[in-house]
Formats: sequence, C-alpha cells, structure tokens
Amino acid sequence: MKLYYSPGACSLAGHVALHEAGTPFETETVDLSTKITASGGDFEAITTKGYVPALVLDDGELLSENIAVLDFIASRYPKLGLDGEMGRTRLIEALAYISTEVHKSFKPFWRGGSDAEKSAASAYITKRMQYLADRVKGDYLLSDQPTVADFYLLVTMLWAERFAVVIPTALQGVFARLKARPAVQVALKAEGLI
Repeated sequence: MKLYYSPGACSLAGHVALHEAGTPFETETVDLSTKITASGGDFEAITTKGYVPALVLDDGELLSENIAVLDFIASRYPKLGLDGEMGRTRLIEALAYISTEVHKSFKPFWRGGSDAEKSAASAYITKRMQYLADRVKGDYLLSDQPTVADFYLLVTMLWAERFAVVIPTALQGVFARLKARPAVQVALKAEGLI
C-alpha cells in the first residue's frame, strides 16, 4: 500500500492508523498547492480530485476520501474498529460526524476567513466537539482502545490546538492519550509536525 498525504492534513489519520495497524506501507507527500508529489509526479494523474488522502492498494486500486480510507483500514485491521453487530455502523457514524461537522468547520482558518468568521467557526467547532465529549466511552472516543475515528478526531484536535479553538475538557484526556501513542509519534515525526 502507498499513502499519499500532505503534512498535517486529514490524511494524518490514515497515516497514524496504518502505523497503529503495524502493516508495511509506503508514503509520499503531496504539495497541495502545486499538485506535485515528493518524487515530482503529477498528483492529479493519481487522483483527479487533487486532494489527500489517496491510498493505492497493492493491486493498484485507488481509495480516496478520508472516511473510505479509514473504513478500509478498520475493516482490514479489526483492532482499529468496533466489535458487535452495530460496530461498523457506529464507527462510520462517528467518522461522518467528524468529517461533516468538525473537519469542514475549520474552513475559515485555512481559507483566510475574517476574524468574525473564525470566531463563529471556533464556537461552532467547540460545540460540535462537545457533542463527542459528552459521549466518550472509555479511554478513547468509542471504547477503551483507539479506533480510526480517534485518529481522525486527533487531527481536528491538533488543528484546534493550532488555531486556539477550545477543546472540551472531556476530550483533553483522549487527546493526551492519543498524542502519547507510539504510532502517533511516528506519524507526527514523519510529517514534520514534531
């Protein structure tokens, strides 16, 4: 497998998950402004979407979209998912919420929003994170073991920390536990984030 990522982007979640799974994989960075990969390739020749993550499987098949990539990883490495009849559904529910309600709300911070837009986004993000904080089940978001949803949440909490967005108290312990995990440390170092 080969993961195309941009340092600090949402693709970090898949990067962490693959390390956590302990599976061999390759990585290549992408400059999202030029759409050029670290090896000088045209990223839009890999995916016309032009954004990360992009996961090329061993058979050459391409997966894109963070939820799909993370669902694939959890399906292949069940320790990163949830058990039970509703496990996969609950995991996708959490991934979709993080994607649509938290991730997308950072847009004013990345796209040069006004101070008023950033302030409104900050309050909205904290409120949406509070919804998750109120439902923490164990040491991590959905259980006592981290899932791919935790790794996606980690990315958004790193962004919150960067932009001084308040992270609810009940998520701060989850955030600290995630940052201390060896797989997270490896991915953060690889992406030049620590």
